[in-house]
Amino acid sequence: MWRPSTRSSESLTGIAPTGDLHRYLCSLGSAPRSRSPTAQAHWDQQLIASRLAEYEVWNRIHAGNLSESHGEAARQLLARVSMVELSPVALRRALDPFPAAVRTLDALHLASLEYLRAQNLRVTLATYDERMTRVASEMSIPLEPLNQ
Repeated sequence: MWRPSTRSSESLTGIAPTGDLHRYLCSLGSAPRSRSPTAQAHWDQQLIASRLAEYEVWNRIHAGNLSESHGEAARQLLARVSMVELSPVALRRALDPFPAAVRTLDALHLASLEYLRAQNLRVTLATYDERMTRVASEMSIPLEPLNQ
């Protein structure tokens, strides 16, 4: 997912791939009193993600047979996220090489981030994935600090 600072001055936070997104959303979804200050700050920001994020979250929820216990929380959290559709421009960018090898869905997330940045949005990447962190840094994509 990405946190875009809208046009030049405001920021948005983007959240990235599968397990990371699920983990991040779970940390945001904890009871307000148990959230760390960092997680609370993220909860209060405008969040944006590729439409893929919605599919990734539900894939993890269903794979873990968690629909009954986590389904409503997932719906509420995803309702707060502005979803970016995969544009032909982003899809074309995903076909080009990245500074290091990335997984297919990660390439689509990074390409979507680049698309948003090309629209003059200031966007930071929120991910727990070390590979995504490394590649995003090599691409000069700002990272959102997260609690481990």
